[in-house]
Amino acid sequence: MTENTFTTQYLKIGKASELAGKDRKLYRFLEIIPGFLSWGTLLGLLILSYFFPVFVAFFMIAFDIYWLLLVVYLSIHLLSSYQQMQKNKKIDWRLECEKKFKENNKDWREIVHLVILPYAFESLNVIKPTIEAIYNSGYPLDKIILVLAAEERAGVKAIEDAKAIESEFGHAFMHFLITVHPDNIPGEIKGKGPNQAYACQKAKEEVIDKLNFDYDKIMVSVFDIDTIIYKDYFFCLTHKFLTVDNPYRASYQPVPVYHNNIWQASFFARVSASSNTFWQMMQQIRQEKLATYSSHSMTWRALVDVGFWSKTMVSEDSRIFWHCLSYYKGDYRVEPLHYPVSMDVCMADSFKETIKSLYKQQRRWGWGVENIPYLVFNTIKNWHYLPKGKMISRILVQIYGFHSWATNALIIAVIGWMPLILGGDRFRDTVLSTNLPFITRTLMMIAMLGLLISSVLATLLLPKRQKGTSLGKRLMMFLEWAVLPIIIVIFGSLPGLEAQTRLMFGKYLGFFVTPKHR
Repeated sequence: MTENTFTTQYLKIGKASELAGKDRKLYRFLEIIPGFLSWGTLLGLLILSYFFPVFVAFFMIAFDIYWLLLVVYLSIHLLSSYQQMQKNKKIDWRLECEKKFKENNKDWREIVHLVILPYAFESLNVIKPTIEAIYNSGYPLDKIILVLAAEERAGVKAIEDAKAIESEFGHAFMHFLITVHPDNIPGEIKGKGPNQAYACQKAKEEVIDKLNFDYDKIMVSVFDIDTIIYKDYFFCLTHKFLTVDNPYRASYQPVPVYHNNIWQASFFARVSASSNTFWQMMQQIRQEKLATYSSHSMTWRALVDVGFWSKTMVSEDSRIFWHCLSYYKGDYRVEPLHYPVSMDVCMADSFKETIKSLYKQQRRWGWGVENIPYLVFNTIKNWHYLPKGKMISRILVQIYGFHSWATNALIIAVIGWMPLILGGDRFRDTVLSTNLPFITRTLMMIAMLGLLISSVLATLLLPKRQKGTSLGKRLMMFLEWAVLPIIIVIFGSLPGLEAQTRLMFGKYLGFFVTPKHR
């Protein structure tokens, strides 16, 4: 490789151990940075609380003001996104597609949708509603290729479930394909990425290439197996694809709402899931910060260009976007759909197991921090070909986001009190020591307005009450948002910090399959 050659050889790198020599050392250094920054911030503030408590006290006041302004800023975006999503849910997207055909001769009926559904140990009562939602979506089924992507390690039961689904629904679709991803392939992790890549390769060989499909007229939707689409999802997606500029250089992101089992889930899991929904809604308004997440869609052309998903990645859902961004030299984006898909709240067999599973789920999401060294490394390697300002901006957004995830809640909940605890008499004798708790409490009480907005929107978004569910249940689901400050520490900062710490020490995380129960 020379300075003047764009290289794609590093675009599927998952971790430093896959490299050698100077490249490996550089990548390891980059893996250390996120955890170093987070721990440096927390430990630095603790040390300063002892030696310079007045400085930390003033810092905390400034930080609380920043937090208040951030809450106001994000609340405005959240309300705007909620309004847009509610508006889009009411639109007849099939009619909009028909209008686009009449106006610009863009025929939505030429678009074929390839739907990939990877799964492992999920039961039939989780898989079947996902298929039923696609079957009942109203989109012409003869324009849908459906791939049930089972894992060999899940055993005979997974294959039997797939065949049961095929016997009931297979005849209705353009093509119905069952793939079984082999277990223990050298160089692959046990996760969704390798399974999805295998499923797409099989679809390419057995359907798309065999029947000479036009690559430019295929949209790919990769859904978690618990994803239940809303009725007009494919029409909404198709309309977006046909109307945006440069549609082949974009992924398409719906809003995940966790409603499938929300009435049965534990309160802390519900609040955590809804918080994630709100974050994704806010990101849809801030498109320059948006990356693909969980269930999303993209073009077949882009997938083939980049060679499908990396087989060594845990965070395959976001990595495919960063891969495309680098591959297309910065000319790639995520188009927000402002349209929901429904998924499962984390729920295990018992209260205790749900706590453990939710923590592991959040830690896996926090493992998305592995994209920071990937972005920086590939930007360095292709410095002369990538748009420097855009890539640096994206990198800084990622660093800021993961640093905030790991530290902000701990700074407010713990560090804010350290000047009083560690500062000794030299701080307690100051006027500031008397005013600090009052100032902090006042600012946080004002910031609780954001909590109120979240609780109201979460209540408005709730699906219809199940039979036998009382109005009191809905009221309790409104009031349980009061525990959010605790939840964002236990199921936000702590798993996020653990993920960064593991990456910092090279203790790479495997893929955790969140249990799904209804």
